[in-house]
Amino acid sequence: MRAWVCHELTADRSGLRFEPDWRDPPEPGPNQLRVRLTAAALNYPDLLMLSGGYQFRPELPFVPGVEACGIIDEVGEGLLGDLIGERVIVGARSGCLAELITVDAAQVRPVPAGLHDDEAAAHSVGTLTAYVSLAVRGRLQRGERLLVLGAGGGVGLAAVGTAKALGATVIAATSDAGKAEVIRAAGADELVIIDRDAPDLSALKGTIDIVYDPVGGAAFAPALGALAWNGRYLLVGFVAGQPSPPATNRLLLKGIEIIGVRAGEQGRRDPAGGAAAQRAIDALAEGGLRPHIGMKRPLERADELFAAMAEGTIVGKAVALIG
Repeated sequence: MRAWVCHELTADRSGLRFEPDWRDPPEPGPNQLRVRLTAAALNYPDLLMLSGGYQFRPELPFVPGVEACGIIDEVGEGLLGDLIGERVIVGARSGCLAELITVDAAQVRPVPAGLHDDEAAAHSVGTLTAYVSLAVRGRLQRGERLLVLGAGGGVGLAAVGTAKALGATVIAATSDAGKAEVIRAAGADELVIIDRDAPDLSALKGTIDIVYDPVGGAAFAPALGALAWNGRYLLVGFVAGQPSPPATNRLLLKGIEIIGVRAGEQGRRDPAGGAAAQRAIDALAEGGLRPHIGMKRPLERADELFAAMAEGTIVGKAVALIG
């Protein structure tokens, strides 16, 4: 099968190579199935895995990619043959940047009505991260004011759209004014253009109920200052690097909660809660919520997706077209 394979962990992605004739995945075992993939979406953790910079490290060599869409073409013992031909979303810890993948039956679910293959491939990670962050960990209430940092990226845009669907007032922050139109189209009520190296959020001081932060770095302290009494700060990622530790007296005086979010791990530790969150985001998709796809390439050119992701030039999600 065709696949991208990481043979060596490197900072420059030189260990990642396209293999036109890579070995097929194993035949499905009990309660497993094989999916012929049609599209796969990339996420920042995929990029980090190529250098060993992510908390999960697949054994080398490995095929990157954690979310995809495809058609079930073989099932193992314990599963009904009626599943063959079903169009599904695949969620895996790696392996999606290829033509075929074998996974447990619990790792697939039907594609929500109305989603095209590229949208289905890009639907889960960003939207699930946003939903678990906001609705589960952040306890978002209708009418609350949410500040989304990094609003032009795939994770940020998913948070804007999800929060709007959940009834929040969304203030979106980005360092790239060129992304403003897309961010507004995703549902932002207000837009703030900030300097990446010296962000100024003083105009929002004390007015924000929840901060959604997949960025970290220099934006952390100004965004923390924007929180109102009993505000919640959702730590989702550190694309811009680790921030300086906060002054704990400020957290105490304003009753602020800092909440770490790992949506995937949340579902692994609480399978019932994870399944409920997946049902919730699929319902949002059927109601019209869509991922914004900023870049698509055929599978053979997925290295261009990784390069654009590393440069931070993609607005929304990057998708490799396979089928």
